[in-house]
Amino acid sequence: MDNIKITINDKEFYVKRKTTLAEIANEFQSNYHHPILIAKVNNTLKELNYEITKPKNIEFLDLTSREGNKIHVNALIFILVVSIKELYGAKYDIRVQHSIDKGLYIETNFEITEKRLNDIKEKMNKIIAEERPITKLNVDRLEARDYFSKIGDKAKVNILKYTTNTYITLYKLGEYYDYFYTKMPINTKQVPEFDLTYLQNNGLVLRFPTVYINNQIKDYENHPNMFRVFNECHAWGELMHIKNAADLNALVSTGKVEELIRISETKQSNELLQLAEKIYNNKDLKIVLLAGPSSSGKTTTSKKLCMFLRSFGVNPAVISMDDYFVEREETPLNEEGKPDYECLEAVDLKLFDNQIEKILKGEEVFTPTYNFLTGNKEYNNKIKLGNSDVLVIEGIHALDKRVLTNISKNKIFRIYISALTELNIDNHNYISTTDNRLLRRIIRDNKTRGHGVQRTISTWPDVRSGEEKYIFPYQDNADYTFNSALIYEIGVLKTYAEPLLYAVDPSDSCYEEAKRLINFLGFFLPIPADAIPKDSILREFVGGSFFK
Repeated sequence: MDNIKITINDKEFYVKRKTTLAEIANEFQSNYHHPILIAKVNNTLKELNYEITKPKNIEFLDLTSREGNKIHVNALIFILVVSIKELYGAKYDIRVQHSIDKGLYIETNFEITEKRLNDIKEKMNKIIAEERPITKLNVDRLEARDYFSKIGDKAKVNILKYTTNTYITLYKLGEYYDYFYTKMPINTKQVPEFDLTYLQNNGLVLRFPTVYINNQIKDYENHPNMFRVFNECHAWGELMHIKNAADLNALVSTGKVEELIRISETKQSNELLQLAEKIYNNKDLKIVLLAGPSSSGKTTTSKKLCMFLRSFGVNPAVISMDDYFVEREETPLNEEGKPDYECLEAVDLKLFDNQIEKILKGEEVFTPTYNFLTGNKEYNNKIKLGNSDVLVIEGIHALDKRVLTNISKNKIFRIYISALTELNIDNHNYISTTDNRLLRRIIRDNKTRGHGVQRTISTWPDVRSGEEKYIFPYQDNADYTFNSALIYEIGVLKTYAEPLLYAVDPSDSCYEEAKRLINFLGFFLPIPADAIPKDSILREFVGGSFFK
């Protein structure tokens, strides 16, 4: 049978047997604003050199999709690595540290000058313009280790020690091979959009289009607080001799991870204790505001902070901005006509501001609890502050300057919370803080709400969209940025998340994302939760928390 039936966007077409996805994609490229990168074939990701031999349902993806965006970023990292090595030699390399302001912060092992920066950008553009092939290879694991050993990539040599697969997938560009835990485009011409900015201390910011800003490349905006915290995280990781997944695995395999757990928890608790002391010593402060993205650990962080405040004789009263939602029928609608619970207008800001002002005046106030079943506020809580007491207020809008505008700034202390991991997989495969939080949420949603992985993954883009609109733009308003991540936690999250992810059926729309997360977790040895203290922030997600 020479002609094969395929379905694209619910329309049927016929192609010749062994027609590649790339050939078909050329016919549909005009329907996309960016180059097609990959395709879902019967719900499974396939590179564009895949040949059609049976009837298939095909969905083409560009960088505007979740899967396409990750592939686009990894391809740019590969092109950057090869550009540097072709310009200066095989020993010149980078380390992708972390995401920063819609880009990636990257450190080099050589001096960056303005000329070198321009040369690297020019070389990247040249490699893209040359339309070089990116070739996928299945390589014997031991041969791959030998290759990475010869070029001095110790991180990859070490991480392959914990891989049991006989063969692993490498990608070849020019004369260089690399490993990435996502699929890749088949040609450099598919990733033409990027920019490169010099930052400091031989650091670069690789920027690219992102789905959260209309798929444009955003001008770099420095976030000094966040950058400082990231640098402190990585510096502490190096102090502990843990820079990547293999370093953590080495502690697990030698039975030394419990000590790391205790050290990590002590460090984090000490930071909160010092923060509580700072708040206590400032006698003008009456309000502590806490905000952060989903699954950043806001609830436990606020409760631990309150516990430490009590150790200084301060009696904190806790308020959640979620209890100030407007009545359900008054909830504003988003562009799709659905209730928008993420926007500030979903909060009864007039009531909130009025009650907080009364509380600060020493009045006794009945504050609401929002009943999510009825969609109404119920007034059962009574708050009256003592002279030395403080209000601790948690909410996604807590750092928005439109909140508490009538209260003097010297009375307010703002804290931004996020989960900023210190680890990378290796020098070229970074760990997304978003993935860390998504794994936390998958586990918590399953434990506390009975939600399946599919529901959490499918709603995650909406959660992320809300964060981009209502949380991240206000992070620089914070007086202090607190990192809730723990250097060991991915090994623990693996223990809980992996079985849930394996339950996702191949026919489910979330299957490829679940598979990607499984591949990511595959780099880590499992860590049991037994040694995690009951007051750990991580307990908020895996269960067994002291805080109720």
